[in-house]
Amino acid sequence: MKDRDPLYRRHRFPAEIIAQALWLYFRFPLSLRMVEDILAARGIIVSHQTVRLWAEKFGRTFANEIRRRSAGRLGDKWHLDEAVVSIRGKKHWPWRAVDQDGFVMEVLVQNHRNAKSAKRLMRKLLKGQGRTPRVMITDKLRSYDAAKREIMPSVEHRSHKGLNNRAKNSHQPFRRRERIMKRFKSQRHLQRHLQRFASIHDPIASLLHIPRHDISSSHHRELRSEAINPLGKSRSRLNRHGASGLRLPRER
Repeated sequence: MKDRDPLYRRHRFPAEIIAQALWLYFRFPLSLRMVEDILAARGIIVSHQTVRLWAEKFGRTFANEIRRRSAGRLGDKWHLDEAVVSIRGKKHWPWRAVDQDGFVMEVLVQNHRNAKSAKRLMRKLLKGQGRTPRVMITDKLRSYDAAKREIMPSVEHRSHKGLNNRAKNSHQPFRRRERIMKRFKSQRHLQRHLQRFASIHDPIASLLHIPRHDISSSHHRELRSEAINPLGKSRSRLNRHGASGLRLPRER
């Protein structure tokens, strides 16, 4: 127990059990009670509230580390898109940016769908990535063009509904989670909490979802084994293989 990761200190359960619960929650569209039942079937008695607290505490740490290690190392083609989430009759807009490999670069929940919101997303992207993209792809929402002219005037902008399927598909894990939760409807899920949920869920879910079309079977099994093991090893995977299957250079 002396070499235990400080992140798991003062927790009754070992890191392997905590990581298994988090892997189930972030990899599959399971509710907290479903994760509780799966663990109970394996002889691990944990309440769904404990799983929720684990997801918030450890998920935030892992998501921040994924962002830190992937900053400036992702693709140079950025896909931007927005979706609507209604909570008690009020609309919120999660603005999302992904690269050409589908890795979620940034999620920003805002109250409006206009040029000001698009500028805020682009500024946050530039700050996090430290560079401009080669190409920016969006749908035909004019707010993107207005924001791009001010924030990134030299970047090529392709605006076409059919070209932005990569960003449209990136909403799917979030939508599946929304359905399993029977929509975001409580006061706790207002904008600030929705932003916290999306910023934790999306980077981890995209890292754990391993693409199969462009890697060998042996490589896929290796990445899957590392994902199933304690999530601390996903840091190793990010260094060795890159986020969501990207081949990033190893850190020295």
